[in-house]
Amino acid sequence: MNQVKDSWKEKGYVDEPIPEGIDLKAEIRRMCREKNAIILAHYYTDGVLQDLADFVGDSLALAQQAARTDASIIVMCGVHFMGETNKVLCPDKTVLVPDLNATCSLAESCPAEAFKAFVEAHPDHEVISYVNTSAAVKALTDVVVTSTNAKRIVDSFPQDAKLIFGPDRNLGSYINSVTGRQMLLWDGACHVHERFSVEKLVALMKEHPGAKVLAHPECKGAVVKLADVVASTAGLLHYAQQAEADTFLVVTESGILHEMQKTCPDKTFIPVPPDDSTCGCNECQFMRLCTLEKVYNTLRYEWPAIEVPADVAARAIRPIERMLALS
Repeated sequence: MNQVKDSWKEKGYVDEPIPEGIDLKAEIRRMCREKNAIILAHYYTDGVLQDLADFVGDSLALAQQAARTDASIIVMCGVHFMGETNKVLCPDKTVLVPDLNATCSLAESCPAEAFKAFVEAHPDHEVISYVNTSAAVKALTDVVVTSTNAKRIVDSFPQDAKLIFGPDRNLGSYINSVTGRQMLLWDGACHVHERFSVEKLVALMKEHPGAKVLAHPECKGAVVKLADVVASTAGLLHYAQQAEADTFLVVTESGILHEMQKTCPDKTFIPVPPDDSTCGCNECQFMRLCTLEKVYNTLRYEWPAIEVPADVAARAIRPIERMLALS
């Protein structure tokens, strides 16, 4: 068994074979009941996990749900920083992420030590960090934001406040443009939202002249300027549900199309492709590392569990709680 567990640690997930003939979904739900576990899933995960989850949402909604749950175990179907955020908010709970390899390109673009040096080089600035960061980066931060609440929280600072915004340069640039700020921006980006093609978006707009363009603010500025609506994942979903339009060009990770189509079956959602693809999908390979089989094994063995050093958690909780209070 020790050799097996060593193999798990090397791979970052439990690779035990799944018993033949079992109903994975039914077994996962049974274990949730027996272990007092809750499954949270991000909109960018595979549709089968979204349908299985107790709660589906964007980063803000997932953090809010984690903060209020009375479950003993949280299974975070998403990426590593989401599990860390849940653990910081719920230190007495077991927080499981089905695959530790499910990192985030945006979080990885902002190493804590490098960001610390950047902050120290501007001691007269307050620090705003996007939720897509490690707990160590959050610990260097005055307030955390998501794409849902970033404008509201930035607007809560005095107009002449000196601000650092990290790590997403695209979101930071967008917030600067809509608030009139001149925040210093860390040079990070999401590999999914960076790949969207302006040319392919324009071609789709010509092909579907009545379609509404829905874009996430992590997209490049040239893409954002073409959008009818710029909003968080949840914001784009809400707009699609309420809008009278029946066709939408969706410029964000294609996992959101599952919930869009599920809640708006009579509407048409067309994913905008990335630069380097001939297909109509732009998926986060890290989100896709979370599978039904891994959820089953992570519940069965209660591993891998997220741990955050106590000193880091003590500093990271303050900007997260400030965000939740302002939201």
